[in-house]
Amino acid sequence: MSPPLLRTVLGQPSWSFESSHVSANLTQVGGHLAPVVFRLGEKTVSPYSVAPWAEETLGPGLPPLLHALRGDFFCAPFGGNGTPWRGERHPPHGETANANWSLDAFEKSDSRVTLHASLATTVRKGRVDKFLSLVAGHTAVYSRHVLSGMSGPISLGHHAMLKFPEVPGSGAVSTSRFVRGQVLPMRFEQPENFGYSALKPGAMFRSLKKVALATGGVTDLSSYPARKGYDDLVMMTADATLPFAWSAVVRAAEGTVWFALRDPRVLRHTILWMSNSGRHYAPWNGRHSAVMGIEEVTGCFHLGLAESVKPNALSAARLPTTVRLNPKKPTTVNYIMAVAAVPKGFDHVAEIRAVKGAAGGAAGVELVAESGKRATCALDVEFLRGES
Repeated sequence: MSPPLLRTVLGQPSWSFESSHVSANLTQVGGHLAPVVFRLGEKTVSPYSVAPWAEETLGPGLPPLLHALRGDFFCAPFGGNGTPWRGERHPPHGETANANWSLDAFEKSDSRVTLHASLATTVRKGRVDKFLSLVAGHTAVYSRHVLSGMSGPISLGHHAMLKFPEVPGSGAVSTSRFVRGQVLPMRFEQPENFGYSALKPGAMFRSLKKVALATGGVTDLSSYPARKGYDDLVMMTADATLPFAWSAVVRAAEGTVWFALRDPRVLRHTILWMSNSGRHYAPWNGRHSAVMGIEEVTGCFHLGLAESVKPNALSAARLPTTVRLNPKKPTTVNYIMAVAAVPKGFDHVAEIRAVKGAAGGAAGVELVAESGKRATCALDVEFLRGES
């Protein structure tokens, strides 16, 4: 089948593809996935953010990542990468989030659509293949990245960004069980650089509902948007014994939930980047608001390759901050993002579990709210363990 042609979508050359329940766009620059529209009966949901400057001409010196900034993108190495490591100087979040991808193949059948793009990396020579699949009847995007030909440690992860309604507390945020939660140990934003943060640097927490503020007292990170005028970052380490780890955002007013599933033995941590008008330098200029990055990673916070490789508090606790690449054995990273309808009274997701089909295979997932309300979503959970 003929592959989709590049067309400009919100300022970026993009490939568009769709299934019965999902329509999606992938930028050529950086491989950013958005907009994505999910169809739930008569309703459509478009949960991902697109930078407010998407169709503006930005000043020189900014990485391609910021020109394209939207939706979800794959990062290798994940993080700022401001410090070189053994001569490797990677751009922020790696070439995978900045360089031009090539469209290799496009396959479409009655049951599945798969877009295959690739990138030859130059800083650490190798190849990354991106497979994005949409399945008929599923309100989900199945994402697979395969890293080949590279060796040595690397931080990596997904960088999904959701746009919330500009209504305080309109989203209920939760994750699967975690064994460690911490605010970034240093200030995330610097007032002298016109950036502002609200949380207490380095504060440990056991629940998103009770996290220390820099000025004293606590705040609830499970209700968002909140803390207008501040950008903050925290990281939670998933329990690696779980069959899969998850993150979820319920929007009760529209009766929907967005959620993501991953293998916690591959992507161990969840970073929450709460961006609510806390950055007043270009191109942010105080206008990036009510956005939350839900970033599933193996790395040392958002700091980058060098900081993730060298000894750190996480690695000292035997919690991984890198994945070791083997040129003789490709590394596969699988990730599922989905949307489902939820009933009235469905609040924070408390549990997501696989449910069996008639033939014994996984037919999907059941989501259980703290209130006890339940919702289901057709999903291929076994995808998370494929081609590993």
